[in-house]
Amino acid sequence: MRKYRALPVALLAALALTACQDGTGTKDEGAAHPQVVSSDTATAGTTTEATNTKGQKAETATGAKGGTSGTAKPTDPADPANRVSCNGSNTTVTAKPVARPLNHMLISVRNTGSKYCDLTYYPVLRFDEMQWVPRPIEDSHPQAVTTLAPGETGYAGVVLSAADGSGEHGTTSHKLTVGFQGRTPNSSGGPSALPTLPAKGVYYDSSLTVTYWLRDMDEALSY
Repeated sequence: MRKYRALPVALLAALALTACQDGTGTKDEGAAHPQVVSSDTATAGTTTEATNTKGQKAETATGAKGGTSGTAKPTDPADPANRVSCNGSNTTVTAKPVARPLNHMLISVRNTGSKYCDLTYYPVLRFDEMQWVPRPIEDSHPQAVTTLAPGETGYAGVVLSAADGSGEHGTTSHKLTVGFQGRTPNSSGGPSALPTLPAKGVYYDSSLTVTYWLRDMDEALSY
């Protein structure tokens, strides 16, 4: 029998509070830890036309290359003031079972805020009132935190059950809570989300696992 990891107390409390409040809460305005480098290069040049003492025209060209003044643009992700954590208060979250691969579900998170937001680690899933945390698929760990510009979407793939039937304690759920982690593992990243599941529910068993947050939908469903 598979041993489940106990749901961290802090996350369990946050998920329970979300279920009561229908996903409402305050925004997490903390800047995420990854560094983003942004630079522009500008070229400036002037051409001066002058007349010498003999009436002949001489053309002198001067030019210089230099970088920008360093002032961050209003939507520059390198500016901590423009970076927050993605959570249920600044995103739209959907959860949809897919036909291929078998026994998979896709979670999509669209940034509906005005700032860049970071999807850190992996989603903390809770079907109904389950008291254990689905394991992450470590092979899906991205090289960098998935950062979403306003309007962009991030993804996570969910393996709901074992294709060979080896999973245990299979059950059908009609409610899903998606929790978001903060800058440290197992910390709360802000309000959770309550995406709508199909009317017939979603079947899962002890094989339930989830990918890290990724930028590419196909990659999220490849595990």
